Amino acid sequence: CGKCYSCRRGYTNCCEHNQTLGVMCDGGLTERIILPANKLHTSAKLTFDQLALVETLAIGCHAVDRGEPKANETVLVIGAGPIGLSAMVFAKLSGAKTIVMDVNEQRLKFVRERMGISDTIQVGDGKEQELLAALTDGQLADVVIDATGNNKSMVAALNYCAFKARLVYVGIAHADLAIPHAPALHRRELDIRASRNALPKDFDRIIKLIEDGKIDTTPWITHQVPFANVVADFASLAKPETGVIKAVISIN
Repeated sequence: CGKCYSCRRGYTNCCEHNQTLGVMCDGGLTERIILPANKLHTSAKLTFDQLALVETLAIGCHAVDRGEPKANETVLVIGAGPIGLSAMVFAKLSGAKTIVMDVNEQRLKFVRERMGISDTIQVGDGKEQELLAALTDGQLADVVIDATGNNKSMVAALNYCAFKARLVYVGIAHADLAIPHAPALHRRELDIRASRNALPKDFDRIIKLIEDGKIDTTPWITHQVPFANVVADFASLAKPETGVIKAVISIN
C-alpha cells in the first residue's frame, strides 16, 4: 500500500494491507488488471516463458537472503517443489554447499540431474539426520530452508540445524508447530526466521541474472499446455507422478 508501517520502512513484502493478485484478489483470469507502473519489472531480452518464472524465483531469492548463507557454510533445502527449487538456485549462487531433502525420489533425481546438486536425502526411513551428518562432517546445516509448508517437516527441521544455525520457513502451514525448545532451539541458540513474498530488488536482480546467463531457466518448464486444453489437463498438472515442475499455458 506504501502507507503502512512496514511499507514506510521499505518492507513492502510485509505490507499490512497486501493484496497479491490471485491470492487476496482476483488475478490472471480477470478480464482486465489495473496496477501502478512501478509494480512492473520489464526486460527487452527475456522470453515470456522466462519472465513467467521470475516471481517463483523471487520467493526463493528472498528466502535465501533471509538465511544469509556464506560461501563456507552448508544450506539444507527441505522440499524439492518449485519454491524449494528456487531456493536451491540462490543457495548455489551464494557459494554455500547445498543439500536437498524430499520424500519424492523422482524430484530428487531431477535435482541431481537437472539442477546440478549431487547431495540429496530422501525422507522416510528415519535416518535423515544421520545422513545429513555424514554429508557435513557431523556439523549439520548452517542454514535450513523449509519449503514444504508441512507442519511436521517444519518441526523436524530443527533437528537438522547446526549450533548457531538459521532456520527459514518459506512454506506456509496453518497448523500449530510444537517446537522442542530446550534440546533444539535453546541449546543450539537457533534463529528462526519467516520469509514472506519478495522485494522489488529481488525481481530486478533475477531478471539481470537470467539475462546474463547466470540462471538457467531451461529445466524449469517441463510441460506446455495449449489454452484450449487447460480444462481437460489441469487436474493432471497437480499430480507429482506426472513429473510437472512448472507448466506454462500457451495462448498462441
